[in-house]
Amino acid sequence: MTPYHSKYWANQLTLRRDGGSIENLTGSIAGSRVDLNPHQVDAALFALRSPLSRGVILADEVGLGKTIEAGIVLAQSWASRRRRILLILPATLRNQWQQELEEKFFLPSVVLDGTMLKKLRKAGQENPFLQEDRIVICSYHFAASRRALIASVPWDQVVIDEAHRMRNVYKDRNGNSMAGKISEAIGPAHKLLLTATPLQNSLMELYGLVSVIDPHVFGDAASFQDQFVRNTNENQRNRMLKQRMDPVCIRTLRSQVGEYVPYTSRIPITQDFTPSDAEQRLYDSVSAFLQRETLVSLPASQRQLVTLVLRKLLASSTFAISATLRRLVDRLRTMIAEAEQQASNSLEADDDEDGLLVKESDFSSIRSIADEWDDNGNPSNDDTNDEGETAAQSQNIQSELDELLSFSRLADSIQENAKGNALIPALATALKKATDLGAQRKAVIFTESRRTQDYLFTLLSDHGYAGEIALMNGENDDEN
Repeated sequence: MTPYHSKYWANQLTLRRDGGSIENLTGSIAGSRVDLNPHQVDAALFALRSPLSRGVILADEVGLGKTIEAGIVLAQSWASRRRRILLILPATLRNQWQQELEEKFFLPSVVLDGTMLKKLRKAGQENPFLQEDRIVICSYHFAASRRALIASVPWDQVVIDEAHRMRNVYKDRNGNSMAGKISEAIGPAHKLLLTATPLQNSLMELYGLVSVIDPHVFGDAASFQDQFVRNTNENQRNRMLKQRMDPVCIRTLRSQVGEYVPYTSRIPITQDFTPSDAEQRLYDSVSAFLQRETLVSLPASQRQLVTLVLRKLLASSTFAISATLRRLVDRLRTMIAEAEQQASNSLEADDDEDGLLVKESDFSSIRSIADEWDDNGNPSNDDTNDEGETAAQSQNIQSELDELLSFSRLADSIQENAKGNALIPALATALKKATDLGAQRKAVIFTESRRTQDYLFTLLSDHGYAGEIALMNGENDDEN
């Protein structure tokens, strides 16, 4: 063996050590592209220190870099050849995590969704979750719906971001909830829960989170309630709770890192606006419509999803919701035409190839949000073709069509939005304030919809900002 090979194998053996000390951790992150802060290193060491623990909760306040802390832990696990790693995240964060793991830690990963699952199975992978050379990333709902596949993999590390979604797992005795299914699927794997809000309304939420890590830390729910929830001695309770939490949870506050993490001072400025009579009428009418128990125009398999998106579009602008209202009108017209021709009674008629009533041109995050609501990527069986129910629905189609037509016409008739008009003086005030403070004359305007973005581009261009605006969105294929 040459001196070169000796040095190579010595380095490999060094990387395979557990990362319970700063010296061991240094090797695994030496090539990463991150500027680490002391509290991030401390959190990573806390997570790695005890190889016998079932996991920890990293509960730093928002903006302190929990993703970086988790990345350090994953880098060490990867360097130690413990590479069966699963990340469970909100659907909207999947691509962001994949990008950060690749760019900052050079860790390869694959985002698993319905499409990728089918692709990998066609390629011969019976269980696509079983990846030896890539970290697996998936959404909460996808993980819950594929829990059998997840449970069959002996995971070395499971990371759960926005873990407060798991805090009510203790209420689910039968394991039927999303949190219960995920908790059961990942079983005894070492877990890393990331959340800035481990506790919001009740101490029982903290109990739920800890029980995901290790159900034996606090015992059963009744014992926890007796010791902590019903304990009227607040000082004693907090002292006991901290003592029990210290081995499994670490939390850093912004006030603790001020000396080495400079935060920009935020100065809030508000601008009041009052919707026009037409805008208010549209908002009230659509809101009342969506609150009905039964709606023929919304497929049962998409009812919650479309309701959520419609409310977001409604709050964004009238331009944002008008296209979706027209699509609902077209859907009902198709249903009427099919009924008259005695062709198909399918309630899934739609001009979207993936069955979504809302297109990305209306709402750019629709695919990510849809994954959160549709576990299997397929229409559910909630819509029925039963003749009796279909006949009953047919009687409501025309009345709903008339209503949606009136909503659509009202939305199309509104050419100005009060919120858009209020943006003009608000933007001028904000830019002047920035200039007075010595900051650059720049502003970022966030929207929920591409159509609202297009409306604001035209509005601002007509009010003195022509040639100074750049559009940024999920596609970034605009000429401007």
